[in-house]
Amino acid sequence: MNDQTLHTRRVPWTAVIVFVAVSFALAWLVALPLWLGDGLAEPISVLLLPVMMFTPAVAALVVTFVMRVPARGQRARFLGLWPMRPAKRVIWLMVAGWLVPPLLVGLGILLSAALGFVQLDLTFAAFAAELEKAVPAGTPLPPVQVIVFAQLAMIPVGGLFNSLFAFGEELGWRGWLLPALRPLGTWPALILSGVIWGAWHSPVILLGYNFGRTDLTGVLLMIGGCVAWGILLGWLRLRSASVWPAVIAHGSLNAAAGFVLIVAATQPDMALAGPLGVATWVVLALLTVVLVLTGQFRAQPELSDAPGRLLSAPRS
Repeated sequence: MNDQTLHTRRVPWTAVIVFVAVSFALAWLVALPLWLGDGLAEPISVLLLPVMMFTPAVAALVVTFVMRVPARGQRARFLGLWPMRPAKRVIWLMVAGWLVPPLLVGLGILLSAALGFVQLDLTFAAFAAELEKAVPAGTPLPPVQVIVFAQLAMIPVGGLFNSLFAFGEELGWRGWLLPALRPLGTWPALILSGVIWGAWHSPVILLGYNFGRTDLTGVLLMIGGCVAWGILLGWLRLRSASVWPAVIAHGSLNAAAGFVLIVAATQPDMALAGPLGVATWVVLALLTVVLVLTGQFRAQPELSDAPGRLLSAPRS
């Protein structure tokens, strides 16, 4: 099936609008106590941010079970929950989703250093100073190198743990929204779903989350980062016909997100050197080019491309 054939299928726009409205409204509702209080400094933020991650899942359940998009009998496959076939491909892509995002974050940091966006300090002196501020005076600490090694060793474990929360987002973004938009074609669906994903973060981005910018530039940076990462997560979803590789990759990304703060000599500009910043966009763009040139966006198993019907994968 080619993209021209795929374009004859209809996007369920009413359900898409409801999905976006519900996910955005719930996100703002969850973040409201932060806006009424001290923003991200509110102690309750550590609870509200994970709760916010489940609002896309709630929206997906609303359109799936209330609006019946997709139709009964196709829901598990449409959302990428089950069956996980071909099993070998799904498993390998789950492993890739687990291990590759931290490597990409690391490459983004190296590129940031090469471009002068961040100055690296492999003695970790700045990180050690921050640790000393975070504990009561006189508290004995192990050598900072030991702490850094432990942080690195915990990233794979943290990726799996964070996947529990990432599932709340991925069931919505890559589970429901991306397949719903696929009648537009693979690339429009990937980009539009990434834009929506990025804009959904606005309630916390406008409070300074991720980039320290409390205006439109922060939202635009988040949209750029989510489009860049969304293409990779979307490829995992489309290539595997399963949402689980994207779930694990999202969790792994979140686990590695703070690594730049460990190796930076001074507070980095996260808009440039962070995991959602410009340098990492370049790394992800190069990876995307490799995937395109090797035909990885064309080689997709049968997916549920439109609500209520199963279609073979499009040729991009």
